[in-house]
Amino acid sequence: MLQARLAAASRCLRPGSRGDLPVAGAEAGLVRSRASPARCCSGVGRKWIKPTGRDTGIQTYNSLSRSKEPLILASAGVATWYSCGPTVYDHAHLGHACSYVRFDIIRRIITKVFGNEVVMVMGITDIDDKIIKRANEMNISPLALARVYEEDFKQDMAALKVLPPTVYMRVTENIPQIISFIERIMASGHAYTTSKGNVYFDVKSRGERYGKLTSVYPDVQEEMVDSDKRHVKDFALWKAAKPQELYWASPWGKGRPGWHIECSTISSTVFGSQLDIHTGGIDLAFPHHENEIAQCEVYHQCEQWGNYFLHSGHLLIKGNQEKMSKSLKNYITIKDFLTKNSADEFRMFCLRSKYRSAMEFGDDSMNDAKNLLQAISSFISDANAYMKGQLVCDPIKEDVLWEMLANTKANVKAAFADDFDTSRAVAAIMDLIHHGNRQLKAVTKEGGSPRSPVVYGTMLSYVEDFFNTVGISLGDRQVVPENKNSATFSSVIDELVSFRVKVRNYALAMPGATEAVQVEEGTILAKETKQEEKKTRRQLLLEREPLLQACDNLRRDLAAFGINIKDRGTTSTWEVGDQRREEQRPENGS
Repeated sequence: MLQARLAAASRCLRPGSRGDLPVAGAEAGLVRSRASPARCCSGVGRKWIKPTGRDTGIQTYNSLSRSKEPLILASAGVATWYSCGPTVYDHAHLGHACSYVRFDIIRRIITKVFGNEVVMVMGITDIDDKIIKRANEMNISPLALARVYEEDFKQDMAALKVLPPTVYMRVTENIPQIISFIERIMASGHAYTTSKGNVYFDVKSRGERYGKLTSVYPDVQEEMVDSDKRHVKDFALWKAAKPQELYWASPWGKGRPGWHIECSTISSTVFGSQLDIHTGGIDLAFPHHENEIAQCEVYHQCEQWGNYFLHSGHLLIKGNQEKMSKSLKNYITIKDFLTKNSADEFRMFCLRSKYRSAMEFGDDSMNDAKNLLQAISSFISDANAYMKGQLVCDPIKEDVLWEMLANTKANVKAAFADDFDTSRAVAAIMDLIHHGNRQLKAVTKEGGSPRSPVVYGTMLSYVEDFFNTVGISLGDRQVVPENKNSATFSSVIDELVSFRVKVRNYALAMPGATEAVQVEEGTILAKETKQEEKKTRRQLLLEREPLLQACDNLRRDLAAFGINIKDRGTTSTWEVGDQRREEQRPENGS
């Protein structure tokens, strides 16, 4: 597995070389790399460079160094964090939820326990082969489809109580920046164009500097399928558009960005040449994160762009040890899961293992999480009853509980500081609850013994604060269905439709016919005037056609959200369908 390979890989660096400027138009066909096999690495170039800045007091496992390192932030008290976001073409599933919830917990620990602000950027891939394919199947525009599932993803994250990033950034809103990013990489001699209009990153031009994250090097002999790439590991920066495919103009022709360049550009646009933390699932380490590193270090001409790469483990299906994924068709959507379980139950499930570990999902593991939450709730209920005088017990050994509480606080802080070890932290909390429960044993008659409500009040406050820190609400663990403000929603759509009506009416408005001109001897010079008017009208229609097309596209795309606009002469009305447009999937064999 990749995770095992990361742990076993060497930590040293092989010095790299930089290739000559490439020649456009690499030949397509079946080729074999002529480079020598991979060699044992040596030198210092691949060694992780310890950042300068403020030490947070946290030791975190860094995929770049394959070991735990002190988490040092370039700016005191502020962590810059880039998170790979979803490719929005379908509903998110629990495999996605696993990664986002785990990193949400880490984010909360960094902020609430260690007192650092987090500036997080999440990239949204809203143009992609899968999006285009799905949009064609549903007969809507790719961007409309992407907006539907982007909103769907955000709703799922809110239902799971995942904090939103500081800012979401869409690929399609950063095309000029991506083109400029590619141009600089090409100017440095690390990319080439082909006769087909594609642009590829020349992996061999990085020499042995490529592979610093996952120890995958470009000089391994591999065969390549029919392609216009020079080498099998070269990857697309810009993909030439296929017929009838959405495209943007570029110096290399019509096309769209490759996958890896999107995140590099978006992250660099916000954070520049230095990034504290980059996160994603372990399956993104190669090739995605590896290629991001190559692109950014070429673009910024730096030795180390991202200081810390954190990767979450897979969510495995119990019984077959397969990871949950759409390609394997073994997934459960977040929405389906939340019809039978709560967000807090899933979060507790995630807390019970280290974020880097694979987790086995099944009824047993979910029942364990539910039982833990029930035990915590029972303790809170009994402790509250004791504080109110409703539960009579033998004298409480306060000194024991105060000592346990102090030890628990220290152990939890130490666990969080040790690579965000939530499993150890939860175990410490449950041990505290166990000792608290041991002394909350009801007696049949009141003996007038002294009471100790303060120690239990302090324990309750700490336990509740702990779970609030990691995103669990002990008071109410059920997900409340989203309740949109219908008045605000209607007002927004009213304004949108009103604006569209004005644009449409302007586009359709034509100058009125000029009255016939009466001249001497009753002759009417109207024929020439009418011909001029027709010519003017044709010209105006041609000029305003893009406005009408935009109005039609808006009506079509809003229909994907269940909002139907009806044009009625010079006005328009809208209505929300009884249910969201049914997704059209191709039948078998189509």
